[in-house]
Amino acid sequence: MDEEILVVYKKNFEEVHDRSLEEVRSVLDSIVSETGVSVGYTARETVRRGDFTGLDLVIVLGGDGTLTSIAHSVDDKTPVMGVNSHPRKHGEEGSYGFYMGSDPSTFSEDVMRALEGGAVENVLPRLQAEIETTSGNIIRSDPALNDLLVANTHQYQPSKYSLKRGGLETKQHSSGCLFSTFLGQGAWFRHAADVEGLEFPLEEVDDHYLFVAREMPRSDRSDDGSYWEWVSEPTVITSDMHRGYVVCDGWDETHFTRGATLTVGLNGPTLRLLTFRGSILEGVSQWIA
Repeated sequence: MDEEILVVYKKNFEEVHDRSLEEVRSVLDSIVSETGVSVGYTARETVRRGDFTGLDLVIVLGGDGTLTSIAHSVDDKTPVMGVNSHPRKHGEEGSYGFYMGSDPSTFSEDVMRALEGGAVENVLPRLQAEIETTSGNIIRSDPALNDLLVANTHQYQPSKYSLKRGGLETKQHSSGCLFSTFLGQGAWFRHAADVEGLEFPLEEVDDHYLFVAREMPRSDRSDDGSYWEWVSEPTVITSDMHRGYVVCDGWDETHFTRGATLTVGLNGPTLRLLTFRGSILEGVSQWIA
């Protein structure tokens, strides 16, 4: 084997995460000595996009937040393997780890399956916003695996904007527009919109996304798709805010000013996420029709 692996780990000096890193390192040291695989390590806090160039596998050690914080830098060709460094099964303070297909207890078996091509590969769509400034410059936000927020940078002021999607065209104000991938709806969207009990067609989960205008005045909550919608067409927003921003997965911010036009859709690069005991969709089968 001549694969190159990068391990990105959560660095917060908590014993449970340090212990998991030691266990993962021990397994990988054995693999290196036996196969010649090249392995590098970097803390989440210091990782840069250039660190992911030319890799055969990225191993993310932490929880879902660790994965979403670095996945922005990973392209659509490099497989990513999530390892839960503090599984909830070991205590309520642990991480649920929805995207984390492995943990230290199964890592030895799982990483060999990943290297030998035996893992389940989940190709996950990601949201992205393209911003056209009033001067005509084009800026793209980071891709979002879970959700993407468009809002006023001053949270005490309303977000004012014009919205177009398909045949819908409306002016409105709210606390911001929240977009979510199908899989990302459990992270934030279900706290912002009541979609309990709804099921989504399996054939639509890769090319549709969820939209909601957060905390819109009740009198404006019509059922024409301007309040919330499960949709495939891009959403075009023209800002009427002095200052606004796009926030991807709760991490990086991309700012814009009044008059900027934002086009949001599932046009971000996909993410190749590896799992080992079933597909990622099996974990949310209750949402699928």
